[in-house]
Amino acid sequence: MSDLTFPRQYARTQRLTLGEPRNVTVSPDGTRVVFCRSAAGDDPVNCLWVLDVGTGTERLVADARTLLADGDDTELPAEEKARRERAREGAGGVVAYATDAAVTVTCFALAGRLFVAGLVSGTARELAVDGPVFDPRPDPLAARVAYVSGSALRIGELDGTSWELIGEPEAEGGESSITWGSAEFIAAEEMRRQRGYWWSPDGTTIAVERSDSSPIATWYIGDPAHPNVVPTQHRYPAAGTDNATVSLHVVSLDGSIVDVRWDADAFPYLANVVWADADRLLLTVQSRDQTDLLVLSADPVTGDTTVIFDDHDDQWVELVVGTPDMLADGRLVVAADRAGARRLLIGDTAVSPSDVQVRAVVAVGDGTVTFLANPLDDPTVQHVWVCDTDDPDGPSCRSLTAETAGVHTASVGGGHTVLRSSTLDAHGAVTRLGETVIASNAQTPLVEPNVTIHRVGDDDLAVAVLLPHGAIEGPLPVLLDPYGGPHAQRVLSARSAYLSSQWFADQGFAVIIADGRGTPGRGTEWERAVYHDLAGPVIDDQVRALEGITEVLRAQGIELDRGRVAMRGWSFGGYLSALAVLTRPDVFHAGIAGAPVTDWRLYDTHYTERYLGDPFSDPEPYDVSSLLDLADRLTRPLLLIHGLADDNVVAAHTLQLSAALLAAGKAHEVLPLSGVTHMTPQEVVAENLLLHQLEFLRRALRIEP
Repeated sequence: MSDLTFPRQYARTQRLTLGEPRNVTVSPDGTRVVFCRSAAGDDPVNCLWVLDVGTGTERLVADARTLLADGDDTELPAEEKARRERAREGAGGVVAYATDAAVTVTCFALAGRLFVAGLVSGTARELAVDGPVFDPRPDPLAARVAYVSGSALRIGELDGTSWELIGEPEAEGGESSITWGSAEFIAAEEMRRQRGYWWSPDGTTIAVERSDSSPIATWYIGDPAHPNVVPTQHRYPAAGTDNATVSLHVVSLDGSIVDVRWDADAFPYLANVVWADADRLLLTVQSRDQTDLLVLSADPVTGDTTVIFDDHDDQWVELVVGTPDMLADGRLVVAADRAGARRLLIGDTAVSPSDVQVRAVVAVGDGTVTFLANPLDDPTVQHVWVCDTDDPDGPSCRSLTAETAGVHTASVGGGHTVLRSSTLDAHGAVTRLGETVIASNAQTPLVEPNVTIHRVGDDDLAVAVLLPHGAIEGPLPVLLDPYGGPHAQRVLSARSAYLSSQWFADQGFAVIIADGRGTPGRGTEWERAVYHDLAGPVIDDQVRALEGITEVLRAQGIELDRGRVAMRGWSFGGYLSALAVLTRPDVFHAGIAGAPVTDWRLYDTHYTERYLGDPFSDPEPYDVSSLLDLADRLTRPLLLIHGLADDNVVAAHTLQLSAALLAAGKAHEVLPLSGVTHMTPQEVVAENLLLHQLEFLRRALRIEP
């Protein structure tokens, strides 16, 4: 690897993630651990593996290249391409799989074809069903497989025959706006629900989402570099406009249908569905303004629903991954904000510590709940917790990972917990079951993060600082490298979070990363500080972080060149970078805005309305948070970067800001990326993007290479 540079390695290895064990499942009998992993750190094709818990040996179950007979896995159904974009999935091969209840059989799709594998026998084969195949899932008893094909939900039998369970008649003149069994755009992009159907525990019925996207306006995403290609039609629910109409139905294998009924006018968002048992479905539904949430118990025979939990917040009710669920004795498991922190609730009782912020529920067992959480005073870590719900003295919670500062997640089954741990002390992540470590093939990065984490200001802003290695001569130019928005953090006790930032530091910058108000982990009030204003608090906190860390470093004998300060970011971070040079040119002297949201009216309903409300009934929060009206204030170098195939933050954001800047006579630079979506998985694009940004920063800040 002597001729390998970090930008090339970072691109080729998809940010050093290839080769790591992923998508871990533990069998209920505790004898098998199933996972995906590619053969090398620069191999994007994942295979399916099984770890034998008793012996600690691994078996290859499914090799995508062999199963496809060296065929091409890049030709994917449109639904799978969309799912991968929503999941930010850049790898190939077996990137998703589903199992029966006993985790003895699995199925997955490759190139739109259906494959099944025995996890005990270790053999895989194709079921030559009618396709293309999307999101296949075996029934809990491993008798057959359901899958989505086009707008229909189909059943594949183990002999290779298949039949349509439910679908929509083919639309006259083109594709139907109605789909069965697929998550609609908003659910997949913003609710973290990637699926649209759920087998009953006995395998006799399936709860199926029906989605009608016809109320949504059609947007057209073209590729100007290839004007002969017809633009893609994309129904995009922009803030304040109509969403898809979503309903839920219980469909028996004999074709009979039961409609699940609730007040969909008052609660149009279907956030989650889970079978509590064969006789009861649990649904999470949410109001359009997201201030109210209900958990409903549904009778799959009659379709009647009963409210078993409700929650209200004057700003918004947060959706929590892994909830709701139900203990074996019928007690409901949810998570909700109570008295300033997100708590684990058993029934209506908060059982997690009051100084801990619950992030997700991992598993609900007979008498235990495994969940992820961080101390309210330290959002840089995430620990795995277990709540013993059958403790005679009342539910009690303990952390499994508290002794090791880092970011920990877990997979649970059969009395075993597989931990995945990332820390500041080691590269990559370690996935282990007890003393058994599941091997990682990820490459060792060519940079060594020289990172320290600080807390600055009266409210203890979390700030990471990355400095060049070796002696530091003279004041360092500064690069802020934040995300800065809701639902994501950049300041983490994990070395892998800082690789690209360290590369910039090694080019002679002091790189500053701050998680301000609105980012997760710090409790209810902290997250809601951006309500009706996505601009003011976030930029103020970046400035406060810079000022605070300047004093911290000065006390250590390190000076920052406050006359040469830039910011770079992607998505919300791109918005923040453009905001920085537009509103605070006294602090920021250059900005790189990748895929920025520039007008929140062009972003989607569920995300945007949660923070800014309805733009038609109250436009002021949108005006306050927009960049377009600030165009005439630009006095600093600004580089705008946008993928022209982006269907999440569409390129219109950058193009409209560029037009406004041009109309105001403000010089700026635009880098359009042909064929690139909100991700940048293409190796040549990802590598040269880093190099191009470095060249821009040196030029804008007048830095000699």
